[in-house]
Amino acid sequence: MTGDQLRRMQWLRNLLCGALIGVGAILPGVSGGVLAVVFDIYRPFMEVLTHPRRALPKYWRMMVPLGVGWCLGFLGVARGIAAAISVSASVTTWLFIGLIVGTVPALFREAGKEGRTGGAWASLILCALAVFGGLFYVSRVAGVTVTPSFWWYNFCGVLWGVGIVVPGFTSSSVMMALGLYRPMLEGLAAMDIQVLAASLPGLGLSVALLARLVNWFFRRHYALAFHGILGFVLASTLVIIPSSYGGAGEIALSALCGAGGFVLAFLLDRLDRKLQGTAAGSGDSQ
Repeated sequence: MTGDQLRRMQWLRNLLCGALIGVGAILPGVSGGVLAVVFDIYRPFMEVLTHPRRALPKYWRMMVPLGVGWCLGFLGVARGIAAAISVSASVTTWLFIGLIVGTVPALFREAGKEGRTGGAWASLILCALAVFGGLFYVSRVAGVTVTPSFWWYNFCGVLWGVGIVVPGFTSSSVMMALGLYRPMLEGLAAMDIQVLAASLPGLGLSVALLARLVNWFFRRHYALAFHGILGFVLASTLVIIPSSYGGAGEIALSALCGAGGFVLAFLLDRLDRKLQGTAAGSGDSQ
């Protein structure tokens, strides 16, 4: 594979991953940050946020297609996701469950790069229990709803930003519990100026404020942080498993979409390894 072919493959791969992360930020129960982790994008993204002068020359070829893909997924696909959820939330959710499950083995390998201490296992268990308990409470116990407004849309943007920086935080689930998810999604699909003007600044502010703190923790406590993320991934995936279906046909379609998501994640992982091996062999850098 030539250098130009390698770069084109990397660009298309990053565009697809960015679109999936953007869609994942919209889909209930799915964390865009988790998808960034499982696609091996999270750490370069955090480096760019915290040390842009040093990281941009290294990662700009990755960040451009990721940014384009994220915008396409987050804004351009909002209408399609809203329609898909209206037709069958279960089938749509299973597609993303398949994506996440398909990347768990790679995530497990990444978490163990610097060893697996007792503290790392404890981090995995505690984070999994905390996330599972919190999401279960928000989705099944708390029944608080609010009236959508400019400030509540700003709050939704903050939640989305936290979901990007803190893997495992499923912002859409919190919005659904508060009654904000559907009006927010409809506003994005219609490109409503009020919704965009309120949510995007909140998103950017939360990302900017949290990025350095989260990145510091990864540098100082890598094994604890990554095993904690693995706990987030496992717990958030368990919580979003649909419990009701419209019949045998929907069950079969859900299984098909779950398998399709798993295969897509598997192929992306293989493509990653191939690209990394080719780049290492040719001495090409991102």
